[in-house]
Amino acid sequence: MFEEFLNNKNSWLNGLGPLSGIIFSSRIRLARNFNDYHFPGHVSGSRKEAILKNVEETYPAIKSLKGCAFVRMENLDDIDRRFLLERHLVSQEHIVSVKGKGLIVSGDERIAVMINEEDHLRMQVIASGFDVSVCWEMVNDIDDEFSRLFNIAFMPDFGYLTSCPTNTGTGLRASCMMHLPALVLTKRMNKILEFLSKISFTTRGLFGEGTQALGDFFQISNQVSLGLSEKEIVDNLTAVVNQVKDQELEARSVLMEKYQTSIEDNAWRALGILRNCRLISSKEALAHLSMLSLGMDLGIIKNINRGVLNSLFIVIQPAHMQKIEKLLLKEEERDRARAEILREKLKE
Repeated sequence: MFEEFLNNKNSWLNGLGPLSGIIFSSRIRLARNFNDYHFPGHVSGSRKEAILKNVEETYPAIKSLKGCAFVRMENLDDIDRRFLLERHLVSQEHIVSVKGKGLIVSGDERIAVMINEEDHLRMQVIASGFDVSVCWEMVNDIDDEFSRLFNIAFMPDFGYLTSCPTNTGTGLRASCMMHLPALVLTKRMNKILEFLSKISFTTRGLFGEGTQALGDFFQISNQVSLGLSEKEIVDNLTAVVNQVKDQELEARSVLMEKYQTSIEDNAWRALGILRNCRLISSKEALAHLSMLSLGMDLGIIKNINRGVLNSLFIVIQPAHMQKIEKLLLKEEERDRARAEILREKLKE
């Protein structure tokens, strides 16, 4: 399965989605719990196992999950779990204390259902570019089918019941991963973050909660689920992302108007380093890939495939290095392998 993911040209990393230069990906996630069990944080290992087995036996009846693989997290080693985390298919919480936890995942990686994470089910659909509505339609179909097969915890006054109160209501988190280098370079990003916080949106880094905005990536998502309909949440995110996108485009125009030579120089230098490095850390590689991506969007650098570039942001991560090399690598060995991959993928 992991080798197939590494060579997957149909995943959300293919860079073919709308506005994929600025909006790296869109994701809709739903949290659901079964009425017949306590929340995962309050059940024993044997009860978690019962939930996991119930889902494993039932999910093949869900048409939307046809062809998906079922994975028990305890059967994976640490590198495999971190590989799934780097591909945005599981959360950080899902790769620790793994007994009784599972994952349903589609071959194209667009669909992932975590079992016994913070909630009994965490269903997500992720897509390349700005495609929030399509993600919502797909995950809504999956949710409808689960709801016909299981007794889902729901109260008319509160909506869907979840482990975290902020998810109660619709249980829906809508997010977009945005690449915003011009807002960072023009020092406008802090004002954007303040604005988003005031209107109940939250921002995270490339790998979700608790991570830094490496490579100038910011994941923007709704903070409130209760009191809003699913359509309102999706529409609100769409409107906010469009505003931030417009701000980024304006900042890019300012950079080209005032600092064109400097931006061109930085973009070409980034490409030169990536094509010729022999040792490079993931942090440094992300910074150069970010500048290269900006150079491509501004028309400075041509003839580089967007899908290849987008995938490199993920493929250069530590667990990916070790899956590709099929070895447990020390830090310097990973830096060497990362440099080799960058040279190969970005060669003239």
